[in-house]
Amino acid sequence: MAEGSTGPLRGLLVADFSRVLAGPYATMLLADLGADVIKVEGPGGDDTRSWAPPVRDGVATYYLGVNRNKRSVVLDLTDADDLRLARRLAERADVMIQNFRPGALRRFGLDQPSVAAANPGLVYASISGFGAAAGAHLPGYDLMAQAASGLMSLTGEPDGPPYKAGVAVLDVIAGLHAAVGILAALRHRERTGLGQHVEVNLLSSALSGLVNHASAHVAAGVVPARTGNAHPSIFPYEPLPTADGELVVIAGNDGQFRTLCRVLGRPELADDPRFRRNQDRTANRAALRPLLVDRLARRGTDEWFRELRAAGVPCSPINGLDGGVALARELGLDPVVEVGGIPTVRHPIGFSATPPRHDLPPPGLDEHGAQIRAWLAG
Repeated sequence: MAEGSTGPLRGLLVADFSRVLAGPYATMLLADLGADVIKVEGPGGDDTRSWAPPVRDGVATYYLGVNRNKRSVVLDLTDADDLRLARRLAERADVMIQNFRPGALRRFGLDQPSVAAANPGLVYASISGFGAAAGAHLPGYDLMAQAASGLMSLTGEPDGPPYKAGVAVLDVIAGLHAAVGILAALRHRERTGLGQHVEVNLLSSALSGLVNHASAHVAAGVVPARTGNAHPSIFPYEPLPTADGELVVIAGNDGQFRTLCRVLGRPELADDPRFRRNQDRTANRAALRPLLVDRLARRGTDEWFRELRAAGVPCSPINGLDGGVALARELGLDPVVEVGGIPTVRHPIGFSATPPRHDLPPPGLDEHGAQIRAWLAG
């Protein structure tokens, strides 16, 4: 057990055979909540150790971002002694998570049926790109899933090319789904004593994460198209130009629209039958948008932001990431915490009784290898 853990998952042993993003993100969340996560790496280490720049003290920040609170051991599964230790770890673990190609661990006896035979209480989580059936042979890269799922078709300007999201968002969503699935399976184990196989894939995570767009297609037969920064069902809900830049302005309901009109000095617009209800504003956005822009163009972004925010109208300047972190600090969210001298983004969930821990910095390759091997061999 990792020393100092006091989180709600204290006492839980996680054998983490995953690498890159979706799996390591899931296991970092579990580690933050108190689980003892043993990161099993091949001799070359996790791929993200070399995904640079940027770096901090020679280590890729990509790797640093998803691997805190873990211990690292190198186990070469093609080596008989290391494979024996890997199997022993799986037999002792409460949770095992891996994102190898479906079926790839069978030859090592580390697939779910083999491990469950020796450890029936194990919660075994598999993450793949496109599932373990007909899509088992497809590589599981986030960009592939963004393209295949339809997400890219919805990102970009209507008359421009499709774009990927600015972050590997489907890896992150899949990691979140894996963590939720693991916790649900652990609850089932509390009642029955039995583990089970939790399966997550990027494509299913994408379709679930496309929410209203996916519902538009499967429930109404509509194939959504790119709308740039506009919303297909709400207006205004997009960046609008000001005298010196742009400001995201949102009227999510009729009351917010009325307040917006009052602050902009056009209160009569809220009673115009073309704009009175959201569906009216959405249908007549071509007529309403220039009326809003005309008022916003008379003052700068910061000035409008302060005034609209004070009135309760949802709005925001378009920040860089530095601005996002600064805003979180301004709002008292304390977004950055140092772990072993390495700044890292704080765990996003707050607990009143069992707060997340930020104890162990992302481990060096095989940093805890001797300790873990001795424990497994004992």
